[in-house]
Amino acid sequence: MEKTITPMELAGLLNTGKKVTLLDIRRKEDYEKSPTGIADAPWRDPAAVTEWMQNLSKQEEVVLYCVRGGSVSESVQKQLTEAGIKAKYVEGGLEGYIKKMI
Repeated sequence: MEKTITPMELAGLLNTGKKVTLLDIRRKEDYEKSPTGIADAPWRDPAAVTEWMQNLSKQEEVVLYCVRGGSVSESVQKQLTEAGIKAKYVEGGLEGYIKKMI
């Protein structure tokens, strides 16, 4: 399974109405500076992934994004995948998504 999804692929996925769990996993300080994200995705603290990941379905695809699609997304995606959750992260994160959608 691919570890990433492009901003264009995510936009297409969101437009299809297919069931997907989209999560904003920006660091708390980044989220508090600018709480606006993609498609009203709920924010989850990446530092507490072991606590909230137990509430995720193993049947649905999970798409994550942080600010730039770097170490935060990679770390959380790895932990979710190791727990049997189908998770990908957005290439370029929120910044990449905004640039592609403008």
